[in-house]
Amino acid sequence: MAELNLTDKPVAEYTKDAIVTLSPREHIRLRPGMYIGKLGDGTQSDDGIYVLIKEVVDNSIDEFIMGAGKRIEITIEGDKVSVRDYGRGIPLEALSDAVSKMNTGGKYGGDAFKKTVGLNGVGVKAVNMLSSHFVARSVRNGEARTVTFAQGLELTDRTESGVTEQNGTYVEFVVDREVFGEYAYNIEYVEQMVKNYTYLNLGLTVVLNGKPYISKNGLLDLVNDNMSSEPLYAPIHLTGEDIEIVITHGGGYGESYYSFVNGQYTPQGGTHQAAFREAIAKTIKEFFRKDYDPSDIRTSIIAAISVRVDDPIFESQTKTKLGSKDKEAGVTMRQFVGDFLATNLDNYLHKHPDAAQALQRKIVENEKERKAISGVQKKAREAAKKVSLNNKKLRDCKIHYTDKSELAEQTMIFITEGNSASGSITSSRDPRTQAVFSLRGKPLNCFGLTKKVVYENEEFNLLQAALNIEEDMENLRYNKVIIATDADVDGMHIRLLLTSFFLQFFPDVIRLGHLYILQTPLFRVRNKKETHYCYTDDERIAAIKKCGAQAEITRFKGLGEISSAEFKEFIGEGMRLDRVRLTKDDPIKDLLEFYMGKNTPDRKDFIVANLRVEEDIVDNPKNID
Repeated sequence: MAELNLTDKPVAEYTKDAIVTLSPREHIRLRPGMYIGKLGDGTQSDDGIYVLIKEVVDNSIDEFIMGAGKRIEITIEGDKVSVRDYGRGIPLEALSDAVSKMNTGGKYGGDAFKKTVGLNGVGVKAVNMLSSHFVARSVRNGEARTVTFAQGLELTDRTESGVTEQNGTYVEFVVDREVFGEYAYNIEYVEQMVKNYTYLNLGLTVVLNGKPYISKNGLLDLVNDNMSSEPLYAPIHLTGEDIEIVITHGGGYGESYYSFVNGQYTPQGGTHQAAFREAIAKTIKEFFRKDYDPSDIRTSIIAAISVRVDDPIFESQTKTKLGSKDKEAGVTMRQFVGDFLATNLDNYLHKHPDAAQALQRKIVENEKERKAISGVQKKAREAAKKVSLNNKKLRDCKIHYTDKSELAEQTMIFITEGNSASGSITSSRDPRTQAVFSLRGKPLNCFGLTKKVVYENEEFNLLQAALNIEEDMENLRYNKVIIATDADVDGMHIRLLLTSFFLQFFPDVIRLGHLYILQTPLFRVRNKKETHYCYTDDERIAAIKKCGAQAEITRFKGLGEISSAEFKEFIGEGMRLDRVRLTKDDPIKDLLEFYMGKNTPDRKDFIVANLRVEEDIVDNPKNID
């Protein structure tokens, strides 16, 4: 047989006609991900529709930072969003250009804006060009100008004199469904965004749909609002010029950070957070005059850090990670944060010996546990490395979250149980971005156990190694960690066991929004003309009505029963995911103790009290009204 010569393949013509020049508007609408990250449908807090709100509000925040306007009003009615501030108002003669021409803005130097978030003259223009309806109105000293756009194209331009409104800017927009598809706002996500703005800007009031939000204690309020259990010592609150830090420790594992730059939440951290992690360990070692391991100091830490920087450099337009190495000319970020902690944290610990003693007890406790498992840990690492050479449990993907790639955000790993389920997902997945980890039976109930079990239990050890989260969450190899189990009692139990594992030992996977539950259809309803996949009873009933008397109804009892061709639909663009969320109102210890502890009689009573019996519509479709 002749060898295949790749050079013999036909080559597409490459002429001058293939070279295309796009206008800024065309480029934003064709490649919106370059400007706002992923699009999404509003079910995730980092979906593009929330980034667009943030881009508009950031301009109002910048006004507050410059001392102009202490109130911002945000209103969301259906798909229409409006933002009104009471700042200086955009100069009227430049209003249209400021909201429609790329690389146009007042933040390229000079004194009009300092230590603000808006940098590139892109944000509000992207909102305009990605909206089917966009209005910008500026009021300055009795004069007003209003411009309207559709998909970035100007429709009207009107000026007024003698208006009695307060100075400021009003922006109204409707995100374009031609670009985004169907979407809906989750007010909880917007509320958290609003709270973050108030934590970082004392004296600012943000009104969301008529409800005012204001913070009196800055980052201290943030930490207190997000702790689900009592801290080991009262949070340490330190403030200085261009920096604010809050530090405490909880009783769990992992490290929890909330970091901000110029009032911008940076969930992926960056140089300021790295400087803090290094400086906190150094300062505490020097205070106690003990050569503690940095991991023993930082385990269970809950901290928030905010810095203000001239001309910050972010790693993307969405500004989720700071790249600046310097705080300002001649001062590195590492030096700035380190010097601040070396002085202020050291002083605090000297003045508050109770907090110092509680902190030291936690460090010693962490040290004892680390040393107790060090032998097991070493063997487990070696075992994981050996298995990884020929790991049949992990079917990896080609791109990872740590890669500098456009597809890094799309990376995910499905954790499933059994060969049939993992086989269905593996044959249906996108091997570039979707990995599969196959469990062998039900995982261990780890409630009440120490981290030693992570290394002694083969399943947990290999899962930890696959995710690459043993030492640092920044090494997480997949953006989404998805629990994919059958929609039956056993599947629900496995979900609980895996969720308990992450809550107990790696809560940051949940806190940072990486853990999800895959929703797969419970039923398939079809006739000769159409097929419907139904995730709920209501969807099933509606599908049966559509298909009529010829409806064929299949109840999927397990993932392995779903064909590969069908499964491809459920883990593709239309994939339904539920994010596992962790908030202040979730009493983790109490929840784990009730659902995963040894109180079997209490759980049995709970199940009986909440048992729901329904008629079997699969076998009796006539029961449908």
